[in-house]
Amino acid sequence: MFTFDLNSLFLLLVGLEAAWWILWIGLALSRRAVANAVFMIVAGAIWGGLSAVGLTGLPDGGALVLLIALLILPFLVLPGMVTIITQYQRGVLFRFGRLVSELQPGLNLIFPWGIDKVVKIDLRTFTIDVSKQEVITKDNIPVLVDAVVYFNIFDSTLAVTKVANYTVSTTLLGQTTLRAILGQHELDEILQKRAELNKLLTELLDRDTDPWGVKVTAVEIKSIEIPDSMKRAMARQAESERERRAKVIAADGEYQASERLADAARVIATQPASLQLRYLQTLTEIAVEKNSTIVFPLPIDLVSFFMDKGKALPEPPEAKPKA
Repeated sequence: MFTFDLNSLFLLLVGLEAAWWILWIGLALSRRAVANAVFMIVAGAIWGGLSAVGLTGLPDGGALVLLIALLILPFLVLPGMVTIITQYQRGVLFRFGRLVSELQPGLNLIFPWGIDKVVKIDLRTFTIDVSKQEVITKDNIPVLVDAVVYFNIFDSTLAVTKVANYTVSTTLLGQTTLRAILGQHELDEILQKRAELNKLLTELLDRDTDPWGVKVTAVEIKSIEIPDSMKRAMARQAESERERRAKVIAADGEYQASERLADAARVIATQPASLQLRYLQTLTEIAVEKNSTIVFPLPIDLVSFFMDKGKALPEPPEAKPKA
């Protein structure tokens, strides 16, 4: 018949928790957390000594309470030493307020009870929407400009120790840089050289945020709003420019047509019969519709020929009056 032996049960539990403790020590050594491993070895040795005292002191009431407390202790201490860092994060480890190291992705062990503090930093690309800023251009035109800033953290330690809030700081710096740079250019340059301005803004922001561990990858000017009066003036300017081009093209066409007409006149002057052919061709073109009167010019030479023939004919005899 099986008899319940409290001493054997506690002995079994102590053995299992000792194996659990050794497992955590091996995990700390595998993660190269030497300080944590030493802490676990010392704490495990103390825990094992107290457990041995509790087992030898059974069934005394005080020893029983001590043993139960020792059985619960590993489940309270060891899981609290674990912190998980995801692949897109880095952890900045502080021990007693001093910077220790940067934790890599995966399972990491730290000291419990507030001895160690871990600040997790996201390394993914952030997008900042720079709100509309009123800018006075170099030619004294007020415009509203907004932009988008893309950045990421390349040094998590600097992002934690050198700036209180890198997102807010980068946003405010982007606003001031946007106003300062665009204020040095005229409106036409801002509208026409947006790519060059984006590149310049990126270089300046990246240079200023390097001490914070922030890498600005791109700055894009989204929209530029100008006053309505300026829009109307620009529309009139564009309309005038279009009219000027139209007049120049029309004048150029007239000039080229006059040159071709002069060449045609010279050809017709050498061959008078070509003028008659041109008359006939014009007649075929205008005779398509039969609802108009056509006046066809005749050469004066042809008319004079018939007039000369008429003069050469003998005059008809005058009719004598009958008696």
